[in-house]
Amino acid sequence: MVELRHGLRPEVVAANLQRVRERIADAGRDPADVEVLAAVKYVPADELAALAQAGIVVVGENRAQDLVDKRQTAAGETFTWDFIGQLQSRKVRDIVGRVRYIHSVASDSVLAQLARHATTDTRVLIEVNVAGEPGKGGIAPGDLTAFIERCPVPVVGLMTMPPLARAPEDNRRHFAALQALADSHGLAELSMGTSQDYVVAAQEGATIVRLGTILYAAAP
Repeated sequence: MVELRHGLRPEVVAANLQRVRERIADAGRDPADVEVLAAVKYVPADELAALAQAGIVVVGENRAQDLVDKRQTAAGETFTWDFIGQLQSRKVRDIVGRVRYIHSVASDSVLAQLARHATTDTRVLIEVNVAGEPGKGGIAPGDLTAFIERCPVPVVGLMTMPPLARAPEDNRRHFAALQALADSHGLAELSMGTSQDYVVAAQEGATIVRLGTILYAAAP
């Protein structure tokens, strides 16, 4: 079980963030083109100030109520907030108007609620199950065109969570598949890659990488 991240030190997070950017550069991408989103599911609200001090700009929360609460607690910080978790249709009204992007739109029930509650600045990414994993959230690649056409708000990009892999390289083909889908639909944003495989994701075109542990852990 993952524990809450207490006692975050801004200088540690800043050093980790710098290392992430250096690794992205070493992989052949301009770090300015790959946004680092700090996943804050396990970061208590009173630790968010440390992230701001470390230079974190974009944060993402998985749970709707936690996003509402943390956003209020951190009102004095100039974060950009995204929603990155599995979105329940009944929670759509709590999220819209409070985030830049919703990364995980993948059901018609959510589309119906977006049609009812979306604000003029609501922007979404469609979650795609590029690996075709049974029981996993996300739109099948073959259903993507029709799903985008049904979406009542602007779609700015795609998101995926590939299978748990033994090595980052194992997910390259899934990241490449998502990039191909985004290109074929003229979508600019690609939210893919976590602490384990963000370098490979960046090489395959990620514009947003969602990082947690690698940002918060002290160097051994």
